[in-house]
Amino acid sequence: MAYFQNMKKKTELLKDKKDILILAIESSCDETSVALVRNGREVVSNVISSQIDIHKEYGGVVPEIASRKHVEVINYIVDKALSEANINLNELDAVAVTYGPGLVGALLVGVAMAKGLAFGLKVPLIGVHHIEGHISSNYIHNPDLEPPFLCLVVSGGHTMLVCVEDYCKYRLMGQTLDDAAGEAFDKIARVIGLGYPGGPAIERYAKDGDPTKYDYPRVNIKGKPYDFSFSGLKTAVINHVHNMKQAGEKVNINDIAASFQQAVVDVLVEKSINCANELGIDKLAIAGGVSANSLLKDQMNSLAGQHGIKLYTPSIILSTDNAAMIGSAAYYRLLRGEISDLSLNAIPYLSLSSLN
Repeated sequence: MAYFQNMKKKTELLKDKKDILILAIESSCDETSVALVRNGREVVSNVISSQIDIHKEYGGVVPEIASRKHVEVINYIVDKALSEANINLNELDAVAVTYGPGLVGALLVGVAMAKGLAFGLKVPLIGVHHIEGHISSNYIHNPDLEPPFLCLVVSGGHTMLVCVEDYCKYRLMGQTLDDAAGEAFDKIARVIGLGYPGGPAIERYAKDGDPTKYDYPRVNIKGKPYDFSFSGLKTAVINHVHNMKQAGEKVNINDIAASFQQAVVDVLVEKSINCANELGIDKLAIAGGVSANSLLKDQMNSLAGQHGIKLYTPSIILSTDNAAMIGSAAYYRLLRGEISDLSLNAIPYLSLSSLN
């Protein structure tokens, strides 16, 4: 309690400081990342240690292995981020960390490290929602972006449309009712033998395929125009591939990848543009790992332009899980005086509604 009260006082003083430097930690899944972010928009360093090669042989992320790897590298990644930024620990104004949603063991590694640093340095601790981090990645890459805007968050674990009404204020417009788009990419890639991660592999093979070859379903949910469902699409593709093999037909991986990808992108784009139009918002951002998909960006940009909507996208490195986006989100929380105490814990199923 004494730590928290002292940090509340320190936070009030920080609001008047010209430059605020935050060390941020992200460890919600299979990337261990540490970044130094100044004033929410300037990335001083952003170090990411990926575990993709480790999990490839299993066809997806193994939580226990991910947690163990975070423990092995977290100290090194902190030191490397500080070294690359040429920053000393005593120059930090605050420490931020993802505390949910995500894999509980993985989250706990980052949370424990952040709490130890914040307590030892006597600086404020800021717990950050992973989705808020993804949304905030656009602040870094797009200096002119200010709320309000609509954001499509689309990744391996999440697909949702969020109205960003102001900094740190969100309204959930729609979300997936089953598989996330990135999860569907991974599952279809596994079925057609492309391995893990599925998104980049499917995009690569789709470039040589015919996206109109197979008319896979585009699901719309009655009464929930901005919710998503990809399980039906996933099942349709899996059954199609199975039936082709049973009939002894040649499975053209390129055409299947292209047709599947087109079906996913059509739904994401249509719902995003319709939602922006209904809200009367002329700024649309996309975030998360799937936002790096070229077809999604091109199709979204084209349709957004037709409707007078400006599209904002993060850089490729900021599309994936990274700590810079956590540092950006933390800065705006800090300005509102919203900090965490040392009881901060990992919450694997943390909802976005908990932020408002």
